[in-house]
Amino acid sequence: MDWLIWIGAIISFAGLAGLIWCIVHVWSSKRKGLSDEELRDVVRRVVPLNMGALMCSVLGLMMVILGIFLG
Repeated sequence: MDWLIWIGAIISFAGLAGLIWCIVHVWSSKRKGLSDEELRDVVRRVVPLNMGALMCSVLGLMMVILGIFLG
């Protein structure tokens, strides 16, 4: 089940990269000095991507655990 571990690790890493991108995007928008309403719009657009990246990371970690358990 080594293949399941590696695929899970890749998926988890992609989710982690997505989470880091969301953090950097919102942080850079905040540093630009946007108004409160503009910043809320940025956060509204980023939240679904953030949730998707978190789900991707969790599914990848579940695959890694399952691969370890079955291997």
